[in-house]
Amino acid sequence: MAKSPVSLPLLYFLLLLSFNSGILLKLANGQVKKWCVAKPSTDDKALVSNINYACEQVGILGFNCSQIQPGGACYDPNTYINHASSVMNSYYQANGRQEHNCNFQGSGLITISDPSYGNCQYP
Repeated sequence: MAKSPVSLPLLYFLLLLSFNSGILLKLANGQVKKWCVAKPSTDDKALVSNINYACEQVGILGFNCSQIQPGGACYDPNTYINHASSVMNSYYQANGRQEHNCNFQGSGLITISDPSYGNCQYP
């Protein structure tokens, strides 16, 4: 059996280094997966406004906000920031994942860390 030119510990080190150096995993089409969430510093009034706006707009596109209604996958925890993040991301995804679609008057934040949790899956 031929010996591999790269040792296993070296391979692990290089893999770890690549993650820590800012190299991002990309989708098959070469794009980095991104999500839109509410900034943690956003006040409740702005979050409610974001929920209302995003739900209204995705409704026009034939989607709904049932995921944040009682019994929905993203209802718990029942907080404005979690509900807003879920529907803001729905709006962002439905509108082509363009940066300006995550502005929400400065209260949106684009992340490359998947915000999904439990049964609440962010597309």
